[in-house]
Amino acid sequence: MNIRATHDFYESLTPMPSAAMIFDAGRYAQAPDDWFIACSDIRGSTEAVASGRHSDVNFSAAAMISALSNLAGTIPYQFGGDGAVALIPPGFADEARKVLARTRTFAKREFKLDLRVGFVPVRDLTERKCEVLVGRYEPSPGNAYAVFQGSGVEELEQAVKARSADTSLTDLARVRDDEDDGEPPDLTGLSCRWQPLKSTRGKMVSLVIRGGDHGELHKNLHKLTGVDSLKAASFGALVDKWPAKGIVREAKALHGKWPVPLLVAWIALKSLILSAFYKYDWPLGAWLPGRYKREVAENAVDFARSGAGLALVFDCPADRIAPVRAFMDERQAKGELQYGMHISDHAVMTCFVTSPSQNEHVHFIDGGDGGYTTAATHLKAQLKKASAA
Repeated sequence: MNIRATHDFYESLTPMPSAAMIFDAGRYAQAPDDWFIACSDIRGSTEAVASGRHSDVNFSAAAMISALSNLAGTIPYQFGGDGAVALIPPGFADEARKVLARTRTFAKREFKLDLRVGFVPVRDLTERKCEVLVGRYEPSPGNAYAVFQGSGVEELEQAVKARSADTSLTDLARVRDDEDDGEPPDLTGLSCRWQPLKSTRGKMVSLVIRGGDHGELHKNLHKLTGVDSLKAASFGALVDKWPAKGIVREAKALHGKWPVPLLVAWIALKSLILSAFYKYDWPLGAWLPGRYKREVAENAVDFARSGAGLALVFDCPADRIAPVRAFMDERQAKGELQYGMHISDHAVMTCFVTSPSQNEHVHFIDGGDGGYTTAATHLKAQLKKASAA
């Protein structure tokens, strides 16, 4: 992994330490025209989730973030369950295209998933009157996660899915198969060793929303649930159990010079040792197990925002789910928004750990049993029904 670089544009954005701040339009800035934007989506994710491959989908989506971050350093990125978005600074474009092609091959080779990727200059979106506005959510120093506004991200997503009316953008965004040079992507730091996050309040709610006033929605949902914060992760929900289910995925991410079985054995041994440190709260140099667990809950990201879209995963008291659904149904009936909702007893987490001892680790949350993907499927049905009316 390269030495992590920083980039003036992203570093200059005022950090938002609270999720509630992501709805403040004044905290967003237009991405520079000379930057590039990458987008991915997994074709057939609904079927993959239905067949029990939810964690494979999440891991493959997060792989793009890991690979591009290991190339370019601290960059704006966002995880969406079955896809991701990232901005790449000037000077990394040629290598980034290669990295995207490698990551697509990785998903196909290791998980039999069709990871569609796209890559365009920001300038080509702004010339099409599509803004790419970026905010910097930073729950703790050094752990930044991007949120996006404007139509640019959604327009590129449609191009990647070959659904855009602008065929020239679809052609421009295409990353060719022959751009993969055969080298494995650098997925250092990508893992999923934690057990599924069991709900401590009742149920995990996944919401995928299109339209509406996101800030007001967030406030009302917060009030309806009666909880201190709309979050899925908590210190009490974090369970370290050996062997972790995600060891094989992590081994596949490191698969290059060494065979997967050997890597599985090596990761299993390391995680067994770490389990003892967690159990007895033994320090390991600058790494403190108790502090690290608190940081995991703090740095877990359980939302995504792009243009008119908002996705949330939160632990909700069971007796508040019906009021939440009634509230969303009422807003939908008034034509303010469309939404999809999925309920599970747990959430899942995919981790990108740069330096565990220096509090540099971000954790991507998705609702259990295909939270984002299943909720998005319900949303698509609602949008189709509305268009036919």
